[in-house]
Parts: sequence; C-alpha cells; structure tokens
Amino acid sequence: MDLRELECFLVLAEELHFGRTAQRLYLTQSRVSQLLRALERRIGAVLVQRTSRVVRLSPAGERFLAELRPAYAELSETVQRARRAAAGVHGSVRIGFQGTVDDQLTSAIAAFEKQHPQVRTEVTEIPLGDPFGPLQRAELDAAVVLLPVCEPDLVLGPVLPKQPPTLALARDHPLADRGELTAEDLAGCPLIGVDGPAPEYWRRAWTPDRTPAGTPLRTELAVRTIAEGLTLAAANRGGMLLCRQTADYHNRENIRFVPVTGLPASNLGLVWSRHNETENVRAFARALGSTVC
Repeated sequence: MDLRELECFLVLAEELHFGRTAQRLYLTQSRVSQLLRALERRIGAVLVQRTSRVVRLSPAGERFLAELRPAYAELSETVQRARRAAAGVHGSVRIGFQGTVDDQLTSAIAAFEKQHPQVRTEVTEIPLGDPFGPLQRAELDAAVVLLPVCEPDLVLGPVLPKQPPTLALARDHPLADRGELTAEDLAGCPLIGVDGPAPEYWRRAWTPDRTPAGTPLRTELAVRTIAEGLTLAAANRGGMLLCRQTADYHNRENIRFVPVTGLPASNLGLVWSRHNETENVRAFARALGSTVC
C-alpha cells in the first residue's frame, strides 16, 4: 500500500476540493487525481464522486475513511514514538507533583540527574483538583498524582508505597485529642474537598462521600491547594484527609493530624500521556521505579 495515496485521500476527504488538497500536500491537482485513481484501482471501488461543482465521498469512500482514520493515526503515532526513542534522552523533563515533593521523588530526581546530567529536570506543583489536565494539555511530561487513574489516554508507571490516612483538625476540635479515629467517626466532622475539574471517581478517592458502613459524609468546602485546606482546618471549618507523609511534611502548631482507620490507604503513582511518551519520561520512570523497589 502506498502511504502517499492514503495521505492524499485523507486530506481530500477533509477538504472535498482538489485545489486545496493540492496546496496542502504541495502537489499539483493532476498529481492528486493520479494518486486518487491509483488508490481506487488498488481497492477496486470509486471512493470520490465529483462533478464540475461538487466533490463528495462515495458510500465506499465513507466506509473506507471511517476505518482508515484510526489506523493511519496509530501508524503515525508509532513512527513518532520511534523517532522520539531514536533521539534518546536529552533536553528537559517536566515533572508535576501534588502538594509536596516527598523524599522518594527527590531521590528519583537526584538519581535521574546523576544518570543523565545532560537533561534539565523541572519540577512544578499542580492544582489538587486538576491532576490530569496538565498532562493532557502537554504542559508537563509526567506527574506524581493520587491514584486511581482511569483516563484512557494516560499511562500509569511506578507506584509509590501506600500511606495510611490522617485527618487534619484544629487543635481545639472535639476529635483532635483522640489517638485514633475510625472511618465512621468522620460522619461527625464536615470534610474539606478539592476544587477543580478532576473526574468524580478521583475526587471520591481524595474525599469519600460515604463511610465503609454506608454513612453519608459531608463535604462543605473545597480548596485548590493543601495550604488552603490546612488554613480552613486550623480555623475549625472542617477536617482534611491527608496521607501520613504529607501530614508529617505540613506539621503545624495549630493543627493535629489524627490517624484514621477503616479507609483505604493512599497511593501515589507516576503518570504520563501515552501521546507524549518520550525517552526522557521512560528514563525518569525507571529512576523512580528504582527508588521504590
């Protein structure tokens, strides 16, 4: 199969105009017609119907287009991935994080930079409520985010060890003096959720809406950063669920972090877009994976 013929057909199917197709492909109109006729002979059917005024796809052309587009897109992506792999590790890698850069992430960055001194590592905090947006908009190459990740266009790499949950409360909150809370105890305290376009399943992983026994939980406030959430917690506006490691990092005099039993442990993982997977990303994933094994 001649890829030039396929490319010509795809562009003509978009433009429905031989002149504009020729301009986009830097060909003559006669060459566009030649490529189309060759493809039609190869397939054995008329794909494009044209008169002096109108160019449109035939029924066979419509069917062929519907099946060709995804196959051609996958082929193009395969070629791009091969080019990126051939280019090797160079330039920069942009890593996002939520809330804090923990010891494992800093260790991974140090290991990566030691192995690849020619690569510049950029670390950026991302909004709590938009863990996947920066990756899908190609603003970052990879990010360490709270799991789960169910987006079909994202790839999950190394997963960090699980962390037990704690509840951030003002020191004078009635529950703050407890040595431990159960998930059912949360029904007596409004929770502080996250604000942003994150999918609902991910929000519920951060701030559940029910206890394991089915008791409804209230989320009355939502924040964009951990600092905002801790400020509200210190003001006795509610409690904020955080993993143990994040709680230790944000230790404050006016807040108590009380362990919570009965809730799933938090998992963080390295995630990147399958459409923006580079050798830099794969090398960083290997560096992070070596620090969590």
